[in-house]
Formats: sequence, C-alpha cells, structure tokens
Amino acid sequence: MTTTASSLPSAPTSTERELDLVDLGLPEPILRAVLDLGFTRPTPIQQAAIPALLGGRDITGVAQTGTGKTAAFGLPLLAAVDPGLGQVQAVVLTPTRELAMQVAEALESFARHLAGVSVVAVYGGSPFLPQQRALARGAQIVVGTPGRVIDHLERRTLRLDAVRFLVLDEADEMLRMGFAEDVEKIFSFAPAQRQVALFSATMPPPIVRVANEHLKDPVQIATSRQASTVANVRQTFAVVPFRHKIGALARVLATSDADAAIVFTRTRGAAEEVGVALAERGISAATISGDVAQKDREKLVERLRAGTLDVLVATDVAARGLDVERIGLVVNFDVPTEPEAYVHRIGRTGRAGRTGTALTFVTPNEQGRLRAIERTTRQRLEEITVPSPADVSAHRVTALLARTDLRREAGRLDMYRAAVAEFLATSPMDAAELAAVLASLAVGDEGPQPSDEVEVTPLQRARGAASDDDGRISFTSEERARTAARRPTRGTRYRVAVGHTHGARPEAIVGALTGEGGLSGKDLGKIDIFASFSLVEIDAELSPEAFRRIGGARVAGRPLRISVDEGPRGHSAARATAHPGTRHPAPKRDGARRPAARAPRP
Repeated sequence: MTTTASSLPSAPTSTERELDLVDLGLPEPILRAVLDLGFTRPTPIQQAAIPALLGGRDITGVAQTGTGKTAAFGLPLLAAVDPGLGQVQAVVLTPTRELAMQVAEALESFARHLAGVSVVAVYGGSPFLPQQRALARGAQIVVGTPGRVIDHLERRTLRLDAVRFLVLDEADEMLRMGFAEDVEKIFSFAPAQRQVALFSATMPPPIVRVANEHLKDPVQIATSRQASTVANVRQTFAVVPFRHKIGALARVLATSDADAAIVFTRTRGAAEEVGVALAERGISAATISGDVAQKDREKLVERLRAGTLDVLVATDVAARGLDVERIGLVVNFDVPTEPEAYVHRIGRTGRAGRTGTALTFVTPNEQGRLRAIERTTRQRLEEITVPSPADVSAHRVTALLARTDLRREAGRLDMYRAAVAEFLATSPMDAAELAAVLASLAVGDEGPQPSDEVEVTPLQRARGAASDDDGRISFTSEERARTAARRPTRGTRYRVAVGHTHGARPEAIVGALTGEGGLSGKDLGKIDIFASFSLVEIDAELSPEAFRRIGGARVAGRPLRISVDEGPRGHSAARATAHPGTRHPAPKRDGARRPAARAPRP
C-alpha cells in the first residue's frame, strides 16, 4: 500500500505493531458498534483512509472489492453526520442496486449506537413512493444508484443543500455503465464545500479527470488484493431458479451430515424471509443481521456452539468474526456480488483442522459470476445436483435404520410386537410391506402429493407475490386479494397498528411476532397489509405476557398495539380481507413551477 500523505499511517511492516481499530480515533459509539460486529483490526485501506477522512481530507482509494472499503469510508462518514439535523448530509453513489442495499445495511449496522441517524437506500427497480417517504422523514444518509438519485433530485424529493460528505464507490464501474453525466449532475447539486471519497479498482484516465475536477488535494491510497485461497473446504454449486431456492435449501439441509450450517443472503430482508421459511418447515434455524443487538447475537452464537441451534441465516456484515467449529456447511443462498465476499463467507467452515463444504445457489442467468469467483479462488467449483424429495426420504430412512440395533437392545418391545402381530393377522400386507409403510411414516413421507411447480417463501405467499429468477418480488392488490381468498383461515385473526403508509413489510411483522411473542413460523397464517393497519392470523394461544411484549414491539418505528380483530366498524374481519390495501398513487408534480419530471429509472 502507498499513500502520498506522510502524516498518515502507512501499512505496518513485519517489525511494526499492527494497528487496532481503537487506534484510529473513531468516536466511541461508532467504535463500539464495529467491535460488536466482530471487527478488531483494520485492513490496510482502513488504516490509511479512516484517519485521512476523519481529518477532513479528500481521498482516492485504489482498492479491489473485499478489502474493507465500506468501513473505510462509512465510519468517517458517520462521524461527520449530525444526528440532530434532519437533512441529508452524506450521499454514497454505487453502480448497482445490490451494492446500494449492501452498503446501506452496513452503514445501519455501524450506526446502531448513534441515536437519530437514519440511512435510506434509493435505487431503480423498486417503488418510488416509499423512498420519498423515507427521505421526507429526515434521513441524514442516502445510498443510491445515480439514476434514481437524479430522479429524486429532479422531483425535489431529495435536496443536497446540507451535504458535507460524498462517496463514489466503484467509480470505474459507474463510468463503464454510462453514469458519468449523472455523477457530474449530482455533484452540481451539492455545496462547493464538501468532502469527497472516491474508490475504484483501477484509475483509468476518465477516473483521474473526475478526481482532478471534484477532489481537492486528495490523499492517494492504493492497496493490494487480499489472499484468497481457502483450505479444507469443498466448493460446490448448483443451478437453481430463484422460485425453487427455498425447497432446494430445505432438502440440502435435510440430507447434510454437517453438525451445523450457515446460510448467507445478500440482504437483511432476504435473511428474515429464509429464516421464517426454514422454521415453517420444522428446521431449527434463526436469523442474524446487522441490526441484531449484541447480547442477542451472542446468545445465538452460543446456541449454535452448544448444539441447540443448527442453522443460522446471516448477512455478510452479521457473520463478521463468527467462529464456530460445528459449522460444516456454508450455503450461499444468493451469489455474493463480490468474489472476496465469497471467500469470507466460506471461511466460516473448514476451521480448526476440520473439513467443510460450501454450496452456492446460482440462478440460470448468474453463472457468469462463478467465473469471477473461480478466478479469485484459483479453484474450479464442482457442480452438484440438489437432492430430490426421494433423496431426503432415503437419507432419513437410512438414519432411522441405523438406530434400530440400539433400540432393540434397549428392550421394552413386547407391546409393539403384539400390536404388529394383531394387525398382520387381519391385514393383506406382509411384515416386509408393513415395515416399509411404518418407515415411510416415521420419516414423514406421506406418499405422492399434488405439488406446485413454483416454490416461494411463506412471506411471499403472505404478500400474494410472484418471484422471477432474479429474486425480484412484485405484487398487486388484486393478486393479494385473490391469494387471500384461496387460503383457509388459521387460528385467530389479530390487528396490528402498522400498514403500508408506515412502511411496514411482512418480514418485519413476522420478525416482531416470532422474536417478541415466542412464536414459530408454523404458528403464523396469512398476513394482509392495508394502508394503516395489518391483519395477521396466529394459530397459537398468546399468553398475557406475550401479548404485552408483542404490543410494545416496534415495526417501521411504530408500536404494534396488537388486538383481536373485530372487523371494520363492527363488520366481520373476513370482509376486511376482501379489500386489501390499495396501490400507492404516483407522486404529484408541481406543474408549471418546475420542469416535467422523468419517470423513475428502472
């Protein structure tokens, strides 16, 4: 690593003491958050960039992905934000919506102890109005793609008057994708006095021109790619369409001989959906993401070590520093966007001299990403076939038969011999056929069943959603109404005081109910979200204490205030589900007072 600023720490040599995070001068709440997440020692890019940015300098960072860039700019960015000022003070531009979501989630994790700091991700391919509302509530940090940021600027739903910190992440990729004009325009909206951090894997002439025009006497930092070989891990992949991923994951876990597994997803929302789906299938699973409190994180990790929890569904940030010897399987439910993130993920297994297995689900249109991973790891990934339902049954019956000798030696079988003999005396089955039937029942195989070709998560079913191979979920009020009409009612219907207008999402409601009420995914039925409230079916008795805890839980910043649903104005609750929440109207324009706004970019 090199830097042009002699006052900054250079990369430590083998004879120098390596810096810890506590040496970099971060404010205490931010330092506490990153230590909670398992970070202890900064990467070379962080050692050089954090002091420079805390000192008010502009920087250009030439760094490969996976070298810790998000923390390198994110921690000083948070230190520069005034939580008491409800205006946008920092903007991070990324080339893709996936990276925008990841950066926003990481910043939220780093800001967990900063009361009043709000981060909003804005990107194309998602509804405009929820983003507009989040901005209107006074967010201080915006992470977004250039096209959608321009849309908000032109509609005046985003103002940069108070911006003091700008970041260009993966600047070379942004220019390659044709965002040069948008980047220039965004800079023109920001005040002249601002701090800028530019990160790029390479520094071609167009990037140098951007740096010369928009950065003032920048500190120039360059780092080398981290080592990427992973020993003791068998690396595999399977081509699985998005709509089949949940079923495929459940079958992989059911046939794995690993003591414990970690399932990685790109975003916190996806982690919550997958965790709920696994719990509904009877799998001992829990979800961990960057916003999980440290004490709860420690409890989950301890359960994983002790063997009372077998599957942890996690985001990249949440799994940082997690070291559990029992983990024998890592499943990438989503392909990591960066090859180095893949290396970090699969490094959670194959520890302490053990061997491990890594399996990556790849949708048909993502197979090109495997080549980048293979170039980084210098290892070919082995393609495997996902176990079928028959494979699951065969695996279970093999495990069941392996226990028969021990059970026979334990004794007390006379009552079963008598019952079997009495049954065979009047049954057309012989002993072998009866044993086969009993074995199938014991492993949960009820025989051929009508099944849907499309597999979606329980939360997607609650939404009445359809998913394409890219994992994007779309639904309309009409689809939700049709889906609700098809589903039978389960248990008691409850009303909670959050809805579309508050930004409520099904996974957040499910998380509050399971986290505060001690419920499992199997206890929950359909969820219908309306404008100002939601209806949830619960097929379990709620104790007064659980009722109190759920009522005080917060979703989208509001208490749930749960109550048994009495229906609208005394009418039946069933009538309410016949009229689900309406679509949000398009934002109004000011007509002649400003130029016509473009439609939101995809």
